This record gives sequence, structure tokens and C-alpha cells, in this order.
Amino acid sequence: LFFLIGHAENEDIRFLLNGSKLRKIRSRRWQKERIYRLQDDGMSFWFETKRKSKKAPSMHTFSVNDIEVVWEGHQSEGLLKYGGIYPEKQCFTVVFKGQMKNLDLVAPTEEEAKRWIRGINILMEKAEAMSQLEKLDQYPFHFLCTWIHDYLHRADTNKDNKMSFKEIRDLLKMINIEMDDKYAYNLFKKCDKSNTNKLEDHEIVEFCTLLMRRPEVEEIFKHYSGEDLVLSDEELLHFLKEQGEADTLENARRIIQKYELNEKAKQHNFMMLDGFMMYLLSREGDIFNQDHDQVYQDMTRPLSHYFISSSHNTYLTENQFGGPSSTEAYYRALMKGCRCVELDCWNGVDGEPIIYHGHALTSKILFRDVIKTIKDCAFQVSPYPVILSLENHCSVDQQSVMTQHLKNILQDALLTQTIDGKIPKELPSPEQLKGKILVKGKKLQNMQSKSDISSSSSEDEEEGYENQKKTVSYSIKKANSLCGGHNRKSNSHLEVNCYTSINFILVTAHFVHFVLNYSGFFTQWNSKLISKDFSDVIVYCKSVHFHGFEHAQNKQAVYEMSSFAERKARKLMRESGSSFVRHNCRQLSRIYPSGLRTHSSNYNPQEMWNVGCQIVKVALNFQTPGYEMDLNQGKFRQNKNCGYILKPAFMRNPDAAFDPECIGQGGNHQMRTLIVEVITAQQLPKVNKDKKNSIVDPLVRVEVHGVPKDTCKKQTEYILNNGFNPSWKQSPTRIVTFNIQVPELALIRFVVEDYDTTSSNDFVGQFTLPFTSLKKGYRHIHLLSKDGASLSPATLFVHIKI
Repeated sequence: LFFLIGHAENEDIRFLLNGSKLRKIRSRRWQKERIYRLQDDGMSFWFETKRKSKKAPSMHTFSVNDIEVVWEGHQSEGLLKYGGIYPEKQCFTVVFKGQMKNLDLVAPTEEEAKRWIRGINILMEKAEAMSQLEKLDQYPFHFLCTWIHDYLHRADTNKDNKMSFKEIRDLLKMINIEMDDKYAYNLFKKCDKSNTNKLEDHEIVEFCTLLMRRPEVEEIFKHYSGEDLVLSDEELLHFLKEQGEADTLENARRIIQKYELNEKAKQHNFMMLDGFMMYLLSREGDIFNQDHDQVYQDMTRPLSHYFISSSHNTYLTENQFGGPSSTEAYYRALMKGCRCVELDCWNGVDGEPIIYHGHALTSKILFRDVIKTIKDCAFQVSPYPVILSLENHCSVDQQSVMTQHLKNILQDALLTQTIDGKIPKELPSPEQLKGKILVKGKKLQNMQSKSDISSSSSEDEEEGYENQKKTVSYSIKKANSLCGGHNRKSNSHLEVNCYTSINFILVTAHFVHFVLNYSGFFTQWNSKLISKDFSDVIVYCKSVHFHGFEHAQNKQAVYEMSSFAERKARKLMRESGSSFVRHNCRQLSRIYPSGLRTHSSNYNPQEMWNVGCQIVKVALNFQTPGYEMDLNQGKFRQNKNCGYILKPAFMRNPDAAFDPECIGQGGNHQMRTLIVEVITAQQLPKVNKDKKNSIVDPLVRVEVHGVPKDTCKKQTEYILNNGFNPSWKQSPTRIVTFNIQVPELALIRFVVEDYDTTSSNDFVGQFTLPFTSLKKGYRHIHLLSKDGASLSPATLFVHIKI
């Protein structure tokens, strides 16, 4: 068990097991004491809640594996704003992976805060350092403790720590399985060794173990091992060969020594069923090629030869009309491997520039605080360059303040001149720019005066101004459509309230629209004034107007780049696809979303990658879930999630004729056929956890996202009332086949949905990866939630043939 492997005597861990009262800080007014405690499994924390809720008890826990880092003192935005009345040494913040909100806490004493911080860090280090075998060796225990444990507690209605058959039936529904009563009873009696009509202790464990049986894996094991059900190294070698793995006896023996649990079997180089299961569930048995978890691509090519993980309006955590801005949004984006973040800069009070969505109702944050956050986490996940995409709406004086902050805070990390001191003929490589932060923005044509006026405004400034006008205009139209015109008379008290609210929105929107129309001229004119010192920090990413591909080829320098609205980019790719590909071989292109996407929805990034666009601004702060964000995260998972993906060779050729709309032109593409057999799924999460009798009816959809000719979706039939261990072995729809013309650009997305006869299906989980990172053979797919967090232990089991 976990604590028998090293930390049972640690004082800090024992302290966490006992638990303590901590003050949770949400806002200036919401600051309440709650009990927090480490659970006996050593891998999850329980916390007290005073709110009456129908949610399952598991909703009141979080796992050590969910934690990204622990911040000491007043480092989080929440504690900086609301924690000032508490001693800094008593404060700490638990920062979570994915979209979980930070947990800002205050301990009663400085010593208790230190114990919590040290204890959590010990647990995180243990979880990180634990070998795959250790993780798998305690998989059944970890599964029972962290997944079924809470359900067992709920199902045990009389709290006697024993399970009657009725309680077992309730448990089965809770864990997402509808089982025939007769079969369930026979299973119950098989485990009731004490003949008390109740299961206790080891009997409950045996029952759960029987539930977790994997007949499909047993069948595969028997096929390769024969009737003796013992897999020799030679027999395992035969399996590995068919899996496309290194088919050497040395590799087969390495796998046996790593994953086999029986010491006697290991001594004779034999593998039993449990060891075989451990191997299939490991990273080596995953569908994603673990070699691509390293930086395996050439990083010495020019920047324009890479797709770059990018974020739009990074500072926002919700919608772009009235959502909050946060420095922590930059932390989350950069910790996910994002290498290009956006800063909308405006004049602030007391001469301090601010960042927010201009002319909207979003909250404001200080420019200097954002730069401090970027400095702290820019290179924690990836050593390769970060690009600060600045939309500059500041006066000359505040631009100088921005420049001072950039230089004083970033210091040597800020790139202020070309790497060799010469005018570049091609962009430098990610390898050459390791550890550097680049600024993208408008640059002076003439460097003689501080108040020089640029000869043309940048696409970025037009984007900001026009998008804000579109946002407000859209809001006016939407409000008008809701009330049929703001002069409509209402016939009831309810209507009066409704139309009063809508009219308030209309008045506000019309006012902002007026301000935009009449102040826009002055804002744009003022923003043309560029501070020389600010201009000087823009080196390789100078924003310029796009005047056509021929003009860019003949007149523009390689360090000049253009921004395109998504509609304009689509128009160019339809009309001049191959020219767009050639343009993106030499220069950087940035694609930004339409201003009408007021709720921060995302466009499909795949179509932009198809023409080689590098800076595809997919997600508002990486916060908006959906298939678009799944594609973005799936694309950049490879190459150690470093934020840079090398384009295919046919997109790096300056004379390229490749056109995604006309596959026959350019590039020697070898069509590949992908055959996916969906076999089973395991421990799928319940979609509606509040409804006791709600059970998932899962179906699996396999999607190919690539050039238009390759894009396709196919799905299995649904399995009725079984989210625990559904099987498609007997289903005629279990096998789906795709012919992929351009495999180098294709992404494969596996989606599990809960089938619904009366409405649209509910999302259960997904996993997306590049076609080039697929491993063939029998593979597990570890599913992710909408926000990209792990849904462990939920998996799909498939067979891949290419």
C-alpha cells in the first residue's frame, strides 16, 4: 500500500492524515473555515462542505495527481487581492491542472501552513517518482480506494461496513452498470464465503475484483500463451512483433521484468495474465507513441517552419464582452505548452498600462503583473521561445513604461536585437532562441524620433477596434431580437422585468457603440504614435498589412508578419491555397477569431494548419472546451508538448505546389488506410451523477480531421445501460475504416458519448492525437474530460491496423 512504501513515519504526512481547519478565500466577503484532510489512500484529499448538495461524495475530494504546484504566500491573484489582512507566511495556494479553480487557503499558524506545503510536495514528488510498475501494482487498490470507496460508503446505508445484496445493487447503479439481478445475485453468493448474506472486508474486494475482469484481454492472452495460460518470452516476442514493437528477445524479457508481478515467473522469464494486463495498461500499451513524448523533431529550422501553440485573448477566463481578466490565465496557458500569448494593452491610471478587452466590460489587470507572471513560468514546461503578441493601444508615454517593465522584469530573456546583429535573411530557429521572449507588434519605419508616426496601422489594431465594434453591434441585434425591438409594449409584470433588463443592455450597448464610433478616430490616431524604445524591442515579429502574396514575396522582409481574420484566411486558402503554403514557408502568419464570437467559441484550427499558418489563435485563454480545443491539444501533445511542431517537408519547400483543396498538386503523399476495431470500454464516468438510476448508454465515434478530402466521422452503435465495461465484440459497427490521403496533417479523435433518444448525445470523454503518433495493435486509450483533464481510470480498448 501507499504508506508502506516510504512515508508512514513522516510527521507532515501524519499531520495531513489528521486534517485541520483552513480558511478558504474566494472573495473579499466569502472567506470561510473548512476542514481539509488527506484520505487513507494517500492519493486524495477530502474537504468539508457546508452547502446542501445532492452531489456524490467524490465531488468533495481531489487527487494529488490533480495538483500542478503549491504556491507559498500571496502569489495567486486571489490572495493578492483578498488575502492582505492575513500574514503571508500563513497563506498558500493549491494550483490545479486543467480548468479547476485555484484553492486559496490560510492556515491558523505559520507552522501549519509549512506542514501543508511540505506534505503536499512530498506526495506530489512520490506520485511523480513512482515507477510505472508501482503505479500498476497498486492499480486495483488505488481503483478501489479512490474510485469505488466513496460509492461503497454511499451504498452502505446503515453504515455497518457490510454490504447486503440490496446495497450491492445500489452500488452497481452508482458505478454505471445495469446488471441482471440473477447474475448479480450469483456473483454476490460466490463472494459470500461467510454465508451471512452480507459481504464484508475481503469479500467486498473479491466482488469488485470479479467485476473488473477483462474477458477480452484474457482471450488475447490465451491466444498467445496457449492452454497453459503462461506466456513465455518467445510467445511474448510473437505478440510484440504483431504489435509493431521492437521484436527482440531482449525487449520481451525487459517487459517481463518490468511488469510481471509474480517473482517466480520473472525468474523464469514467464508472464502471467496480471502482468500482461499491467503491460497493456502502461504507457507502453498506450495508443500514443511514447517516443513522441520527447523532443524528437529537428528544432534547428526557421521559426516559420513550425506550427506554434498559441492563445487568443489570453488574459480572459470567460467571455470577451464582460468576463474577468486574470494573470493566472497566462500561467495556465504557458503550463499547457502555449508559446504565443496575447496582451491587449491600454492606458491605465497613474501612468501604469493595463490589459483588458478594450471598450468592453471585462476587468482590468496591470501590464507589469502579467509580465511578472510570464517571467516566472515561461520556460517551466518548454525551453523554446515565447512570443508576446501585443495589441498596442497605449500613448507614447505609457509605451515607454511598458518597455521599462519588459526590460526590468524579463532582463536577459527579452530579445532586443537579432542573434547575430545582422538583418536576417531567414528567421532563426527555436533552438537558437531557447530561453528567449520575443515581442510581436507594430514597429517604426523611421527610428529618428520618439514620437515618429508609423506609415500604416497594423492588422492587430484594426482587429481590436473592429472586433469590439462587431461585439457591441452583435449585442444590440441580439437584444433587439429578444424583445422584438426595444419600443415594444409589455403585457405582464414578468414581461416588464424582462424588457427592462433587455432595454438596460440595449442602452449600455448603444452607449458603448456611440463611444466606439466617435472616439475610435482619436484612439486609432493616438495609437499610431510609437515610442522608439518600444519599437526597438520588436525584432523578429513586426506586424504589417497584408497586400497580397506577390507583394509579401517581393517587398516584405522575413521578420515582417501579417494577421488574418478567420474569414479572410478561409477566402485566401480557397482562392490561393498553394500560394498561402509558400508564404507560410518564409514568413509567420497569425489567424485570429471573428469578433462575433462573443462567447469565446473557437474556429476549427485544422483548416488553418492545412495551409501552414503557424500562429493559429485557437482558444480564448485555452478556456473554451470543444472539439476545436481537443484538436489543438492533440496536435501539440507530441514533441514533448514543447509548443513547436515541425511542418511536413512538403510545407517547408519555398517552391511548394501543395494545395489542401487539390490534393493532387504538390507533395508525394502516400495514402494510408486506418482500420480501428472498438473492442471495449472501462469505468466510464456517469454523465448525470445526481440521478441515482442514470446509467450511460455509450457509443464510440472515431473522427479524422485533416485536409477536406480526409475529414470524416464514423461511429459504433450504442450499448444499453453499461458504462462500467461495455463491449462491442459482437457489434457489426465495431470496425471503422478510413482512407487518409495526407497522413502527415491528419489528427485522429476518439469520442465517447452517452446516447440519448430524445435529445443530443452527452459528451463522456475523448482523446485526440496525430495520425503519425498512432501505435498499431491492441491499445488502451486513456480518456480526457472536456477541459483536457484525465478521466482515469476510464479507458477504451481498441485494435489499430494501418
